[in-house]
Amino acid sequence: MKKIILIMVLSASIVSFGQSQKGSPIKYLTTKKGAVVDVYFDTKVADPYRWLEDDKSAETASWVKAQNEVTYDYLSKIPFRDALKARMEKLWNYEKIGAPTKEGNYTYYYKNNGLQNQSVMYRKDAKGIETVFLDPNTFSKKGTTSLGGVDFSKDGSKVAYSISEGGSDWRKVILMDAESRKILEDTLVDVKFSGISWRGNEGFYYSSYDKPKGSELSAKTDQHKLYFHKLGTPQKEDVVVFGLNQKRRYVGGSVTEDNRFLVITAANSTYGNELYIQDLTKPNAPIITIVDNFDSDNNIIENEGEKLFIDTDLNAPNKRIVTVDVNNPKPENWKDFIPESENVLSTTTGGGYFFANYMKDAISVIKQYDYSGKLVREIQLPGVGTAGGFSGKKEEKTVYYSFTNYTTPGSIFAFEPKVGKSEVYQKPKVDFKGEDYVSTQVFYASKDGTKIPMVITHKKGLKLNGKNPTILYGYGGFNISLTPWFSISNAIWMENGGVFAVANLRGGGEYGKKWHDAGIKMQKQNVFDDFIAAAEYLIAKKYTSSDFLAIRGGSNGGLLVGATMTQRPDLMKVALPEVGVMDMLRYHTFTSGAGWAFDYGTSQDSKEMFEYIKGYSPVNNVKKGTHYPATMVTTGDHDDRVVPAHSFKFAAELQEKQTGNNPVLIRIDVNAGHGAGKSVAAIIQESADIQAFTLFSMGFSALPK
Repeated sequence: MKKIILIMVLSASIVSFGQSQKGSPIKYLTTKKGAVVDVYFDTKVADPYRWLEDDKSAETASWVKAQNEVTYDYLSKIPFRDALKARMEKLWNYEKIGAPTKEGNYTYYYKNNGLQNQSVMYRKDAKGIETVFLDPNTFSKKGTTSLGGVDFSKDGSKVAYSISEGGSDWRKVILMDAESRKILEDTLVDVKFSGISWRGNEGFYYSSYDKPKGSELSAKTDQHKLYFHKLGTPQKEDVVVFGLNQKRRYVGGSVTEDNRFLVITAANSTYGNELYIQDLTKPNAPIITIVDNFDSDNNIIENEGEKLFIDTDLNAPNKRIVTVDVNNPKPENWKDFIPESENVLSTTTGGGYFFANYMKDAISVIKQYDYSGKLVREIQLPGVGTAGGFSGKKEEKTVYYSFTNYTTPGSIFAFEPKVGKSEVYQKPKVDFKGEDYVSTQVFYASKDGTKIPMVITHKKGLKLNGKNPTILYGYGGFNISLTPWFSISNAIWMENGGVFAVANLRGGGEYGKKWHDAGIKMQKQNVFDDFIAAAEYLIAKKYTSSDFLAIRGGSNGGLLVGATMTQRPDLMKVALPEVGVMDMLRYHTFTSGAGWAFDYGTSQDSKEMFEYIKGYSPVNNVKKGTHYPATMVTTGDHDDRVVPAHSFKFAAELQEKQTGNNPVLIRIDVNAGHGAGKSVAAIIQESADIQAFTLFSMGFSALPK
């Protein structure tokens, strides 16, 4: 691909006007345009808003401020916005307690009293006395610094925990004496996409990239390295264990529970990884290769002495568990332990057992196995929905799991694996009557006839008259599955008569690798077709109509919304793309974007791939003179995963080319990233703003009953 970039010339700033739902003028500045043109395989592509990619520019900061002023001025005039926020705060204000874990002489758990911006980590001693261990709410005045991973040394005497500032993927790691809570040494900096895994009590493994030149929020990062930090030594002396001579975009390291092996995974994309192992009991032991290619997903989930248990989709699209001797670990020696089945498998361990979590039409089915591979029992769950957890140390007598669905707030259960006894550990007291609502799973036909599952949730007794405000949510990518979950925001939407529908699109992981592969690269249009067909189903069955339909999705789901609204702007009244990947021609040039190429391909791969991607890239498919739906783009100015320039450019294109009265706004959270660690206050305000905008755009002047 030959690429030419012309010098950018900025035009004068002018004022343009649109109309709100009620006819009052919306005033926003027209974004300056430049003369940047790229050439891809002899095709010229203009990129007039390239300047918005510069996140360090004062001009970009001024644009962000001006756009937010327009957006918040518009939102402030919606008569029921404050009522939505007040109801959300009331419903959100309940105690939340996480599952406990035993480390050393203490039991640790997270708790939030209701509206705390960040959950607090507590601990209890042997006498049951509770004290605060880590309170992220004290890390920053505005609640924008969050707690990431927390990992204890083998004996529980020391702890390493990571923090994120402003939602950034770049983390700091702090080391502390667990007993006294005194900081042990200097903070580690510039850690990214990393776990923390201790080797005994002497130190731990972590991963990171070299700090990029230029902007740390948007500059490309593509060589990940695994380091070992020895306690008591400066970070500059940390040893590179893997990744110095092997260029990989994603590298991870974890130590087995018995402290015998270091397991290393290495990948260049979001699917497919190499697998390595090192014997930590032998000084200077070599790193042994188990899988030497990127054709399958593989991970060691357990060991029993020299016997390894590997979770893999090699020759098993729905996954299986295999065993192999560490002295002869190549795939040709693998033996089935839990064979592949018709349902997708994910496996955890705890209490001396394996827990196989099968996904049957996006619903959890849990089976318990012993270490000989014998089925012990199928665990009876408290309902139809999503179960997770079932993990812990081998010697624990109790393991914990969570359960939720669209009408049931997440509860935690204590399970005794030896006898199969399950009881409620923590059930939240939420002011929401789930029994008044119903979830129905349907299967509809996509454009090519493929049957796609969708769960539709709403109040009982809903009238199918085509006038119900409806949010259709989707993702469709990266082998990620959308299984039922409870959300305060969705509960309030349904309280107000709304319908919430979730479509399990191709590109996700609901039916294994084949389902994923059917929505990637040159098959990506299948995902958009699936989403469009979901909207058409909801309209045909009179759950809603185009005047009362909103589409919503985040990240890859933001791309989904952007592509759908540009392909079928007539289909919905409201579009809500969140932190979306909108410039598909350039996504791979930012931060870790190149690692998404397994799903997307890139504009540099071939002329055919370039043309295919350009055909759906949201930024490149906004057409002048089109009536687009009312749109509120949302992003964070510190998003260093899907950089905010994607959303900036898409909003600018829409504002310039929109015809008609539907508003086009962009809401930009400052000191916020891709979503992780966002404060409760910020989540509540954003959720209230999104629902207020959606209902107001559908013509409601008061909250529907």
